[in-house]
Amino acid sequence: MNTMRILMLTSSYPKYPGETTAPFIEEIAAGVAARGHCVHLVAPWHPQVQRASAERGVNLHFFRYAPHPTLNIWGYAQSLFGDIDIKPQTLAALPFALSGTVRALHRTIDHGTLVHGPEATNGSRHPDAGLARPFDVIHAHWVLPNGVPAVLVARQYDIPLVVSLHGSDVYLSERHWALSATAGMTLRAAAAVTACSADLRQRSLRLGTPVATSHVIPYGVNPQEFRPDPAARRQVRSELGLADAAPLVVALGRLVHKKGFGVLLDAWPRVLAEHPDALLALVGYGDLRTTLEQQADRLGIAHRVCFTGQLERRRAATYMAAADIFTLPIVRHQGADGLPNVLLEAMGTGRPIVASRVAGVPDVIDDGMHGLLVPDKEPALLASAINRLLSNPALAARLGNAARQRIERELTWEQTAARFERVYASVIRSP
Repeated sequence: MNTMRILMLTSSYPKYPGETTAPFIEEIAAGVAARGHCVHLVAPWHPQVQRASAERGVNLHFFRYAPHPTLNIWGYAQSLFGDIDIKPQTLAALPFALSGTVRALHRTIDHGTLVHGPEATNGSRHPDAGLARPFDVIHAHWVLPNGVPAVLVARQYDIPLVVSLHGSDVYLSERHWALSATAGMTLRAAAAVTACSADLRQRSLRLGTPVATSHVIPYGVNPQEFRPDPAARRQVRSELGLADAAPLVVALGRLVHKKGFGVLLDAWPRVLAEHPDALLALVGYGDLRTTLEQQADRLGIAHRVCFTGQLERRRAATYMAAADIFTLPIVRHQGADGLPNVLLEAMGTGRPIVASRVAGVPDVIDDGMHGLLVPDKEPALLASAINRLLSNPALAARLGNAARQRIERELTWEQTAARFERVYASVIRSP
């Protein structure tokens, strides 16, 4: 396949290598670049960004937009409280961020025109250079907030637009008619729309995505990075002061409503009733940490719950590999996930999984084959599934092995990048 020039737009990106803010965006971009394509990625600046101008084959362009430091709140899981409510500062930053996004896209495209455009000499832009296509595709991640600036610029330069949906953007679009109308306009204008799960695709169709342009492209995982690791068990238990025989249950994600950690805490006393020496490790950061810690205190289980805070990706992989069970108690109301990438990462480590039967989870976990699925917001059933696997090591091992095999067979980042490559090629060929 010929080399394609892809301009990606995102509002979140890992701020430094190994950081855990939207790592799937980096993997998608790097995966496409690894297939021989030219990838430029535009993202808002953040005070903690520590990135070179090009990493893993991806050219990175971080743009400043905030006239005051208090408005540096665009993207990076900062714009929403608990992933359900827009923060007041976000509304104040909105005009600066959107106009900054458009300017950054223009700068990147104009630079590409200098390099690729017709008759560009001595660093000057030919008058007709704007009619050239320095990029073959604009790929916007999250229909809100990135769809509108992406549509404006794509139309100006006559570049096909691909929009990828990741979950929170669709949830926001469903909440208010104005946001729904904005998202619908963008989705209809796009040459292709991708969703990370079948559930998210169906919801996008209701917002206005044409069936003919919609695609499901699940996330992937690096099976060399997230893999079974026998040494992890002793290492993590030593860090936590946990006896080798004591069960360790790990849950990982941002501490926001849709992750369902409150449901997991409600389930934990039932787990302790059968396995009193079990420890629950909640790995992640977010707006609800204090609320969840207070809940653990009220339930009298704080001594058997560990809040680790944010861990870089390799440390997170070690915790997953050390777990007796990985649990994903996400909930549908208050904004369900699309396809949580941590689920695929846990599958890669070969650990038995207990997860909610919502969003994209059933797309990759067949109940009783790759893990156990339970209804969301049902603490008793969640606890019962965890206890079942803790009491049946043979079943737990079988489910974990099957999950690992499915990752190796179907759900690697290389396969995800190939799927995006096919979508790009289709929109370039289309009128």
